Amino acid sequence: MSTRVVLATHNPHKVEEFRSIVAAVRPDLEVVGYDGPEPVEDGVTFAENALIKARAAASETGLPALADDSGIRVDVLGGSPGVFSAYWAGHAKDATANLTLLLDQLSDISDPHRTAQFVSTIALVVPGGAEHVVEGVWPGRLALAASGSGGFGYDPIFVPDGSDRSVGEWSAAEKNAESHRARAFAALVPLLADL
Repeated sequence: MSTRVVLATHNPHKVEEFRSIVAAVRPDLEVVGYDGPEPVEDGVTFAENALIKARAAASETGLPALADDSGIRVDVLGGSPGVFSAYWAGHAKDATANLTLLLDQLSDISDPHRTAQFVSTIALVVPGGAEHVVEGVWPGRLALAASGSGGFGYDPIFVPDGSDRSVGEWSAAEKNAESHRARAFAALVPLLADL
């Protein structure tokens, strides 16, 4: 018998990615999508925003809730876009515009200084129970131009350490095994034992 947990996002890409990651580690855990109201994400850290979303979904559904807040931190930009990754080019949440703006901002920065990290912070909120927050960090660098059609968001310009290909050129299985979300979820697994 499977245990149900709601994933507090309206992003279908994240739902599919989480389902793949979870299935490989906890096949008895059924990740269901969330269609309730979206809370205002007014936190200034990934952890604050993940907790806001998980608390709202747990309250709305009565199920244990997972929420991911994630983005890309660019060292030469002092860690930006960070929590503003989805809105880097404005409130339209236009992934292509975000990627284009970031590449433009780094156009004069040479490769040794293009280091970056994808960060995923996952909150687990159990209704009437515990709250946990874990983080996964995936270090790499930003390419000079986008490549590949896989993944979403900043994937086509992010080249993980140890690779010579952008995540946009990786298969979904490769990404789900190595990504910041996979790393955060690995830290979360022991906390899911009581569900």
